[in-house]
Amino acid sequence: MRIKEHPILEFPTGKEVKFTFDGQEMTGIEGEPIAAALHAAGVRVLRHSPRLGRARGFFCAIGTCSSCLMTVDGVPNVRVCIEPLKEGMVVQTQKGHGVLPV
Repeated sequence: MRIKEHPILEFPTGKEVKFTFDGQEMTGIEGEPIAAALHAAGVRVLRHSPRLGRARGFFCAIGTCSSCLMTVDGVPNVRVCIEPLKEGMVVQTQKGHGVLPV
């Protein structure tokens, strides 16, 4: 689920990197937003709303909403729609408001 060719836009390809999402190894393009790599891998639900538990997916893609908050490398509340993907990142679905490690 990744656009590779377009009649007007160019999509430069970068280095493929590995990362883990909820314990599962995945691949993405270095420097692309983590949410884009997850979307390309078929992940549609990024979190659930704290109050009603409704599924939240890739929404604004500019870092203004809170639909994509996840824990990345142990840091909670990372907006994965704007966080660049790097080799070896550990991305986890965040439940609730997130807790900083002690």
